[in-house]
Amino acid sequence: MRYYFRTLNSEFTRESPNTACAGKSEYSYLALWQNPYLSPVQTMTTPQVSPASAAALIAKFLKARGVSRVFALCGGHIMPIWMRLDAEGIQIVDVRDERAAVYMAHAHSELTGQIGVALVTAGPGVTNAMTGIANAHTARASVLILSGTPPQAQENRGALQDMSHIEFVKPLTRYARTVRNPDLVLQELDEAVSRALGHGSEPGPAYLDFPVDTLRARVSPAVQLPEFFQPHAKQKIRPEQAAAQQAMDILWNAKRPLIISGRGARGANDALIKLLDRTGALYLDTGESRGLVPESHPAVVAAMRGSVMSQADVVVTLGRKLDFQLAYGSPAVFGDAKFIRIADCASELRDNRRGAAEVFANVSCALESILELARERTPQTDREWASQVRKQHEQRADKLITSMQQAPAGSDGLMHPNKLLATLRNALPEDAVVVADGGDFLSFARVGLPAATYLDPGSLGCIGVGTPFGIAASLALPDRTVVVATGDGAFGFNAMEIDTAVRHKAPVLIVVANNGSWAIEVRDQLETHGKVVGTQLQFSDHAAMARAFGMHGERVTKAEDLPAAIARALANRPALLDVLVTPEAASSDGKTGLAWVPDLQALGAWDTAEKAWREKS
Repeated sequence: MRYYFRTLNSEFTRESPNTACAGKSEYSYLALWQNPYLSPVQTMTTPQVSPASAAALIAKFLKARGVSRVFALCGGHIMPIWMRLDAEGIQIVDVRDERAAVYMAHAHSELTGQIGVALVTAGPGVTNAMTGIANAHTARASVLILSGTPPQAQENRGALQDMSHIEFVKPLTRYARTVRNPDLVLQELDEAVSRALGHGSEPGPAYLDFPVDTLRARVSPAVQLPEFFQPHAKQKIRPEQAAAQQAMDILWNAKRPLIISGRGARGANDALIKLLDRTGALYLDTGESRGLVPESHPAVVAAMRGSVMSQADVVVTLGRKLDFQLAYGSPAVFGDAKFIRIADCASELRDNRRGAAEVFANVSCALESILELARERTPQTDREWASQVRKQHEQRADKLITSMQQAPAGSDGLMHPNKLLATLRNALPEDAVVVADGGDFLSFARVGLPAATYLDPGSLGCIGVGTPFGIAASLALPDRTVVVATGDGAFGFNAMEIDTAVRHKAPVLIVVANNGSWAIEVRDQLETHGKVVGTQLQFSDHAAMARAFGMHGERVTKAEDLPAAIARALANRPALLDVLVTPEAASSDGKTGLAWVPDLQALGAWDTAEKAWREKS
């Protein structure tokens, strides 16, 4: 026998344009099986969430600050916010795991320049989200994470999902607070968003949670000051003239200058290109700043990265940390080069190496000031050196394209990953958004798949971001082609989010390079330990999984079938292509020692150089 009860006086009983919690809270009748404690018709009253509540104020604040989309997974502790977001017309992109919600908010922020918002429930909702928060922390992405806690009368009494979230997330956030007083909600939101956007400090994730009774409580109209609802632009920090002058003098006297950009250089592309044109310096981007300078520019020498780093006599970092990807700025790799550090936050200004000149300023402002101070002064750049390195770059880049197109299949008959990338490269428009994900496959993709707009796991190495990043990118930029190029291992972390893509009609193409293994680790185990242990996967049929969720899915086993399969997938997005590739292909990362984690540097060659330099010193 089935019993029913009706929820009365609840905001959850109304019909909603968001289907995010279909099957959980939006139905007015709930079926209960054989519950002897309920009469056949029993009513219960749930608290209402009024337009004057703190939850309503949160939604109004986000809407006023330009938030049109929130990435979330529902739960009782956040339902008041959830329903008020819907009431304000803010789209809820409901996901299948909380870390994916934060990944999506991360990508949304990176691509739009706006705050990305994730809404996750208490307890395991927050702990699930922590990997996404950690990645946003490392990437310095502007993400606001909102959550709930049990009512204050139930705190520390063993309530459902009663945890002190702040203790977990504080080391990973720029701001973390539990807001118990409803009259403080607005100013705490303002501060959290300001911190996340880097207004006066380093950008990164910010976190707020609220007891459920606080969310339902009335907020005094007196504290709802208009100033809190108004968006505030990040103020530009102008450089001190003496610091800019010192940087200009060093750069203009350099013979072999090299400029390396990072996250902090975003938005400075015009000034950066002017500086490159004026000085004749060579240029390297990083995953944080890809697309600032077009690949056709004569300063770009990405294919000569290792060589030019050791040849430069002056290295200029623009909003870029000297982390493992840049050998920590070590003289073992950079030789006697002087550094000029330009950034608007301390973490990008003096980590690992102090600059002969340090300019604490917005990057575009600093570059404009340097150009203005130089006036008609002639830079001392060795143009012949720069031209030769650029020529070598072009030769190597052309050789790469040819080798990708001609990459032979493995002894297993499966295509080389570069063959997949070459075909995909030919099919994508110039303005495509590329999300690369994986370990071994990322090593192939970041070199073989150029893009003006590019996202990847970043310096945390947070594989698994690909599908969530791609979904968020395709929703934020629906008029552009968004492709996720991912390894099969990385795809598995958030494979269920293909359900999210289908339900929200996210026009993304996911291409899975399926080699049935964690290939970098397999190679390391064979070469270092002589056997493979726990690093081989199946050649799982990811296309069949995609079709089960209503997504266009195809498995491709032959290189000659790829062009037509890619064309069909692009025409039927969201779509997934499961492309079998040989696990025998050796990536550059697989050859450089990245997997076995050398003692002093990330790469084997750099580690050897570092040891020799330290012994010599």
